[in-house]
Amino acid sequence: MKKFIALLLVLTMTLSLVACGGKATQTEQTTDPSNQQTDVSDKSGDSKTVDIGIVLPTKDEPRWIQDETRFKDALRSTEYSVEVLFSQGDSAREKQNVEALIAKGIKVLIICAHDGAAAAAAAEAAKKEGVTVIAYDRLINGTDAVDYYVTFDSVAVGEAMGQYLADRAEGKGNPLYLYAGAASDNNSFLFFEGAWNILQPKIADGTFEIKNSSEAVALQDKATLTRDEMARIIGQVTTNWDFNEAKNKAEAHLTAVGKEDKGDVFILAPNDGTARSIADTFAADPDVTSYVVTGQDAEKASVQYIIDGKQSMTVFKDVRTLVNDAINMAISVLKGNTPETTGAYNNGVIDVKAKQTDVIVVDKDNVKAALIDSGYYPASDFTGLD
Repeated sequence: MKKFIALLLVLTMTLSLVACGGKATQTEQTTDPSNQQTDVSDKSGDSKTVDIGIVLPTKDEPRWIQDETRFKDALRSTEYSVEVLFSQGDSAREKQNVEALIAKGIKVLIICAHDGAAAAAAAEAAKKEGVTVIAYDRLINGTDAVDYYVTFDSVAVGEAMGQYLADRAEGKGNPLYLYAGAASDNNSFLFFEGAWNILQPKIADGTFEIKNSSEAVALQDKATLTRDEMARIIGQVTTNWDFNEAKNKAEAHLTAVGKEDKGDVFILAPNDGTARSIADTFAADPDVTSYVVTGQDAEKASVQYIIDGKQSMTVFKDVRTLVNDAINMAISVLKGNTPETTGAYNNGVIDVKAKQTDVIVVDKDNVKAALIDSGYYPASDFTGLD
């Protein structure tokens, strides 16, 4: 009987262990789905509310990386949160970025459009959700969904470039090569308009001869161009803000012309990145004896080029001022106030109220004073400074 009772006790303990093991297994299985749901919930929970959303066109140009840094620095001492996203030259991604920021509860959107027309859809999506839209540096066209525009005076930028070339041209028949930004960027038209304002009289009186655009030659007697006329010229000489495209176009143009169309040349380049590519290409041509080439943005690489005598000038657009203007405007909106504006730009549908920032011409003569002594860049970033 004792043996029988002991056997019963062993069996009872075994059954209890099995039951416990089965219960543990069942709990494990029911917990997995719960963990997966928690993971999803945690991911959405990590998405903190953002006050100001910023969308910039690409990380592939130094200018926009600088802007990102300065935006974050400008907001660091404030109570407002910010998130910066890049569209990488893709309008669809740009709209997705805006939608992602809307989902995070932004109240103000600062957007530098990749394509001024395509960005209208992104602006409208934000406006529909009650978000104040500030176009940054590039105007968004064809919509009433843009509240404000923070910009440098883009026509003045082009005029500064044109004036620099005109001031250095002597005699008649100086070869002139024209290049432009992307046709999808409204600023490209404003830059070109400003440059044409200065260059056209010098083309008309024979100081300059256009060598790389049949459309520009056909229109060279017109002091004022329509947008469609500018589009025809820009279509021929666009760089699309791309270094390689600028290089390829410059090479093709130099191949197409004769030795008599080279010598001492004058080059309207739309920004610093394309200026360096174009300058290197012209410098490599043995029939080019000298060149004057424009630029804008005061990128570090171009500042060194200016110091080294490889780029003639850049139009310095102090991004610190532009960023501060944009942030001050956004904070004013967040506080329920009306931002200060200094003008307006028509985008084809409405006149967009704008805050304009002045520009400075920088060349070898004033590069140290304008960019180093002002604290914009440290002297240690460059070699050959006096």
